[in-house]
Amino acid sequence: MRGFLRFLRDGIDTATSGGLGYHIWMGLLTFGMLAGAYAYSIQLREGLIVTGMHDYVSWGLYISNFTFLVGVAAAAVMLVLPTYIFGDMDFFKAVLFGEGMAVAALVMCLAFILVDMGSPANLWHMLPLIGVFNWPNSMLAWDMIALNGYLFINLTIPLYILYKHYMGQQPSRAVYLPGVILSLIWAVSIHMVTAFLYAGLPARPYWNSSLLGPRFLASAFAGGPALMILILAIIRRTTRYQVENATLQKIALIITGAAQVNLIMLASEIFKEFYTPTEHSSSAFYLFFGLDGHDALVPWIWSALAVNVLATTILTIPSLRKRMPVLLAACGLLFVSIYIEKGMGLIVPGFIPEAWGRIFEYSPTAIELTVTAGIWCLGGFIFTFLAKLAIPIEMGEVRYPAIQQAK
Repeated sequence: MRGFLRFLRDGIDTATSGGLGYHIWMGLLTFGMLAGAYAYSIQLREGLIVTGMHDYVSWGLYISNFTFLVGVAAAAVMLVLPTYIFGDMDFFKAVLFGEGMAVAALVMCLAFILVDMGSPANLWHMLPLIGVFNWPNSMLAWDMIALNGYLFINLTIPLYILYKHYMGQQPSRAVYLPGVILSLIWAVSIHMVTAFLYAGLPARPYWNSSLLGPRFLASAFAGGPALMILILAIIRRTTRYQVENATLQKIALIITGAAQVNLIMLASEIFKEFYTPTEHSSSAFYLFFGLDGHDALVPWIWSALAVNVLATTILTIPSLRKRMPVLLAACGLLFVSIYIEKGMGLIVPGFIPEAWGRIFEYSPTAIELTVTAGIWCLGGFIFTFLAKLAIPIEMGEVRYPAIQQAK
């Protein structure tokens, strides 16, 4: 117990110390969180009327970000599987950061759900025994179980491994492997359940597709690792913790395959919507071509598709993918394109046109944008804190005092 308390103390000391650049970065993230909290206080006082959402488009920027970030969290499995199950040494230096990214993404997911509910007091409806949890009938109840369960797994496994390294010991596979195996199943479930949450709404034909779940996974396994490569590139540039190019290239290969599958599924969906269009294709027409003069999302979706195709093409060509600046640019483009296509390009068109055919467009307000930026700053703060804690321990610079004295 004493060793664990010292581990927590040394970890906090390590994470709160650093150079000027580190403190400026954390200060900017803190400022962003405070700005988001202030905007959220206005939303709490005035109600959701200060957002661009209304009776006809009741899910907007918040749920769009939630949907995207569930995929980012699930993508950690693409590092966990080769590391803990297959023992691929190239992934060992990256896997803890992948799990840290999953933790940050899941906290952001829960925060976006919270701000979208209007008032935190509404959460009591989701509490077992106190509210009406409605499990197992409610897909929302399944989603809450999946998110919180996956968050617990991704917190405890890295914490155990870091603690053992801090104590100068090797982690026991018998302890962490069952959790790893469970996390593989849970990673798939959190995104499939989210897809089922949308696909199970019969009044929203735009989401009624059997490909929605597999497309969620394909886009997640492309966008999440793309972000991971960008983060690892920053870490090895700003710290002495070096991740080899071979590791980044293996992750890039995963991204390439997932991005290709995602485009194939997207092409299948587009073919289904437009080759034999029905009244249920109205949302797709609104998204891609506009409807009755309303075309707010048209430039966004076509830009996202063009960037997606460009990034996937670059990643598909080995000679380009192996050039680090090109790889980083392609990962950035792919991440942004999936964020647009999977966020606003998926959620908002599901509500347009409404059940009687009328069109009410949606545009996020400054309040929504500020709250969203604040939550992204929260995620960045959490990940930076966890990474700053993990790096010295993994490099052997921070150890339990008794271990250091023995050396």
